[in-house]
Amino acid sequence: MYERNYNLLRSKFNEFFLPTLFTSMAGNICLFVDGLIVSFLIGAGNLAPIQSVAPVITFVNLIYWMIGLGGSVLCSVSKAEFDDEKSNGYFSTSIISLLSIGLLITIVGLLFSGNISQMLCISQPGLAPDVNMYFIALICGMPFLCYMMSLSYFIRADGIPTLPFRAILIANIVNICCDVIYIKFIGMGLSGAAWATTTGYFVGSLIISYYFFKPERTLKFLRLKVNSLFDYLRQIVKSGFSSSSTQLYLTLKLFIINVLVGMYIGKSGIVAFSICYNSLFILYIFLIGTAQTMSPIVSVYFKEEDYSGVNYIIKRSLKIVLAASLTLSVLFIVYPQALLLLYSVKNPSDVPVVLNAIRIFAMSYVGIAITFLYTFYAQAIQKNQLSTVISLLEGFVGPIGFAAVLSTLIGGNGIWISFVIAEAVTILFIFAYSRYINKKTGGEYSGFFINRHNDEEKVFEHTINGDIKQAVDLAADVQNHLSGNKSATLVSLAIEEMLVNIINTNEDVDAIDVIVRENDDGILISIKDTGIDFNPVVENENLQFDNISVLNKIADKIDYSRVLGLNSTVITINN
Repeated sequence: MYERNYNLLRSKFNEFFLPTLFTSMAGNICLFVDGLIVSFLIGAGNLAPIQSVAPVITFVNLIYWMIGLGGSVLCSVSKAEFDDEKSNGYFSTSIISLLSIGLLITIVGLLFSGNISQMLCISQPGLAPDVNMYFIALICGMPFLCYMMSLSYFIRADGIPTLPFRAILIANIVNICCDVIYIKFIGMGLSGAAWATTTGYFVGSLIISYYFFKPERTLKFLRLKVNSLFDYLRQIVKSGFSSSSTQLYLTLKLFIINVLVGMYIGKSGIVAFSICYNSLFILYIFLIGTAQTMSPIVSVYFKEEDYSGVNYIIKRSLKIVLAASLTLSVLFIVYPQALLLLYSVKNPSDVPVVLNAIRIFAMSYVGIAITFLYTFYAQAIQKNQLSTVISLLEGFVGPIGFAAVLSTLIGGNGIWISFVIAEAVTILFIFAYSRYINKKTGGEYSGFFINRHNDEEKVFEHTINGDIKQAVDLAADVQNHLSGNKSATLVSLAIEEMLVNIINTNEDVDAIDVIVRENDDGILISIKDTGIDFNPVVENENLQFDNISVLNKIADKIDYSRVLGLNSTVITINN
């Protein structure tokens, strides 16, 4: 009677998506605008040394993605398993490790700045002084960047998605304002752009620390022994490396492509590659916003074997990234002059090179969107090896291999074409792999995203509004579904008691999802709602209802966790 309508998942996705999208927008648009300001104030030619330092930024991204995002996914999974101590362990380990690593990166960077700068512009040694100037100022902000970004992942997983958005938005606004102040008014030149970025990271770190004063936060620091800390860190790195490996391959790819472009096209080619790379910041607004919204939700629902919920989220995510990537691809193929105007490219020798590069590079956008989303999805469902292979193929082997071959055959154009071919080959690999898994498992896993399917004869999915009559009717409906099971009456009574309690303890509940799963040992009842925190296992003086005492007598086991801002209760009734 009350079929699942996905209203709860839709509202939760939207609740996470908009702040995460705005967070991504705040970061990526500001990076995009940062490049515009630099090119406008001191000339597009200065994009070349900034592009040369790009591998350093992507390397730091690798670190905080791997530990921050990897730790937050494991933290969400632990909450789904009702293990608060483990979730706090992942949180503590991630933040402590990233602060330490960020400081180490700064110290090593300052000590060896000259050597690093020469290596970054090996094919264009004339850029070394400018690269070194920019690098020294930028490397000072790395501890703040690691702290701010890693903490943002955990805050979103803790159901407080708006704070990271505010912190990162303000950090980037400060960055842009300081660009103008440091470059135009103080006259710091190229180093002013880097110091502006460092200032932004510092301010953002201060603002995001407000999380520790919020009463609704559930994550806390633990005192960990050294052995425990390294054990947690090993698990975090293993979990996070698959998706963060995109940044490792991007680091290597940027360095090698910079060298190839410098060899075959020259400084104009490095300017063109910088603009192509910066154009991705617009696309990544939607890709990162969608993928980081999808990842914790999918990880929780897949862990709970709610494959219908996983399917709903991945389809919704795919539609968003396809629409965004296709729109931008068509725009820059048809009108690449838009980026020339934005970046104030006026040098006659640069214009034709940049126009040609943009048109070809934009063809890769749709492929980038699909492979990027798939990498995060594979990590969320704990297929870390698959995620790593996709990242390696799409982010390094494909583009570098094809660029090396094609550049020797057809020159500079071969470098731009290699990005398009790499995405196409990766998508073909994923398609072939999904078909292989489908055949290997006899259809248990199916589709491009190799998701499992619920057994419709043993899994019943329902949604009701916060209405007592609907709760009673649903309980009766479930009893009819389970009429052949000796525990049918107990299951029906347990559902009714729990739903009535949820409705009585909340003024308004828009949707409650109830999933009943029948297995060999008994019956599992999974209930999710958006109401106030309430653990039916723990007595609460302010929330005393007879139906909860009845529920505890009926159930053989009750597990509770507050995850993704939802009450997640799993009731077990043995046969």
